[in-house]
Amino acid sequence: MGIRVGLGVDAHRLEPGVPLVLGLVAIDHPTGLAGHSDGDVVAHAICDALLSASGGPDIGVLFPSGAPEWAGVTGAAMIAHVGGWMRGAGVEPVNVHAVIVCERPAIAPHRTAMQEALTRAVGAPVSVHATTTDGMGFTGREEGIACQAVALVQVTA
Repeated sequence: MGIRVGLGVDAHRLEPGVPLVLGLVAIDHPTGLAGHSDGDVVAHAICDALLSASGGPDIGVLFPSGAPEWAGVTGAAMIAHVGGWMRGAGVEPVNVHAVIVCERPAIAPHRTAMQEALTRAVGAPVSVHATTTDGMGFTGREEGIACQAVALVQVTA
């Protein structure tokens, strides 16, 4: 048995009239994240981190942009699919940490709900932090939201 670590990164553009979902939690906000799926950058970064640590492909291989079967897919469904891939590869998650990069919305009021929902979905402890870029770049101009995640997994096969 061994342990491995992986990193995942995702970013999506903010658009008016789109629901905002971060860390599997719907947040009341005037803009949401555009994407072929629900745009949940936290779930996507976590999927990529888990796949990276497991020696798997990136999420673009499992969930190709424009593929009709993945249109509107939720972050929870993506995490479940990745979990199935991991079990098939003889790997299980140990823990995950995600850092959301945005000016708004404030993440603190939603942190506990995100951590609880993500922990249930991943099947291992998930912690969530947030930071801003102090007005710099696309996140600072509130054009989008980004997330970085790191995952620790245990090889069981």
